[in-house]
Amino acid sequence: MQLVIISGSSGSGKSTALHVLEDIGFICIDNLPVSLLPTFAEHSVMDSAAIDDSDTDNVRYAISIDARNHCNDLEQLPTILAHSAIAKLNHQILFLDANEDVLIQRFSETRRKHPLSNNETDLQEAIVEERRLLRPVLDVADITIDTSDMKYHDLRDFVKRRFIDGSSDSAAIMFLSFGFKYGIPKDADLVFDVRCLPNPHWKPELRALTGKDLAVAQFLDQQVPVEEMFQDIQQFLTRWLPRYQENNRSYITIAIGCTGGQHRSVYLSERLSQHFNTIDISTNIQRRHRELTHHD
Repeated sequence: MQLVIISGSSGSGKSTALHVLEDIGFICIDNLPVSLLPTFAEHSVMDSAAIDDSDTDNVRYAISIDARNHCNDLEQLPTILAHSAIAKLNHQILFLDANEDVLIQRFSETRRKHPLSNNETDLQEAIVEERRLLRPVLDVADITIDTSDMKYHDLRDFVKRRFIDGSSDSAAIMFLSFGFKYGIPKDADLVFDVRCLPNPHWKPELRALTGKDLAVAQFLDQQVPVEEMFQDIQQFLTRWLPRYQENNRSYITIAIGCTGGQHRSVYLSERLSQHFNTIDISTNIQRRHRELTHHD
């Protein structure tokens, strides 16, 4: 049996994540009070015991919890996770967030009211207060995702990859290319700066292409510093990724950054993901190129 608990800031994409899980077969419960989680878990364990072992692994639940109506319950979550029937379940907590400016823009565009805003609390104050209330959830989250730079289809694809392809016991590893000119991804666990490498941008015939194009790959293949950087990064990851996995990390994001996120970082993210996917087919290797979809 699998349980995914979804939480995070209002406007960060919690509803989208829950709907995606529902579409792929999860039984979904929206805005369950934290105080009811032990009761839910107890009944779920009892129900699972009555199911044939062959079917138990196919039982999947997704629950969203937030600060809308049960603010005082959130601080109980760490204790509940450790000392209730939840501890017996295969469970993960997915926490979604976005930067303040993006959240404000999203509420402005949709003209929705923030659940904590009222006549005395404006939108910005509500966002700050919600983050404070959700801190106990963030502290125990297994996967934390910053959706500031994600469009709807990016988040949808991420959730599908993580909870369909990433259902194994091993950690999922995301290679994420990005451009420093647009900011460092906030959800990155490791960041490698490759701006010191030869830049295809200065080749007129390569400027409009990306690191996924053969011509760019051939150019970078010929650069000795590029090969040295690739070898150094892959050797570092080969040595240290097992330590991250031993530390119960269910998701590791490795960000590779160049200036614009179009050539060098894309090329190396592609090569690294292919390399690690080849040497360990049991690990869920993913890749995403942030700037190729957000800064065309």
